[in-house]
Amino acid sequence: MDTDVASRLHKNSLPPQLAARIAGRRALLTFVTLGELTKWVEVRHWGNTRRQNFSDWVSGFAVLEGDESVATTWGRIAAQAQLRGQTGPQNDSWIAAACLTHDLPLATLKVKDFQRFVDHNGLRLITAE
Repeated sequence: MDTDVASRLHKNSLPPQLAARIAGRRALLTFVTLGELTKWVEVRHWGNTRRQNFSDWVSGFAVLEGDESVATTWGRIAAQAQLRGQTGPQNDSWIAAACLTHDLPLATLKVKDFQRFVDHNGLRLITAE
């Protein structure tokens, strides 16, 4: 799942349509999503109790690591996007690369942010739509 979905899942504010589509699936975080969520905790200066609750929540997910395969996939899809003139946030391309490398769909509410990877690289999305 991308960072927005993970964040909303943590806050229990996931749209019901998306919640229904991911019910029963094994939810995974990418290393990027974990990093962005951790940044979120740090920037908001959470106290010890909230940090521990967050840590406990995150520990329930497997994390897709940023290994050599993911890096190679990222280099390929980022180069292709750049050559098409379709640059976007690098973190989105890293999330897409992790999903593509492991042949996993991505749960997202921000379809437009990942559409270029759907159209050109075969990324599969799970959305609320």
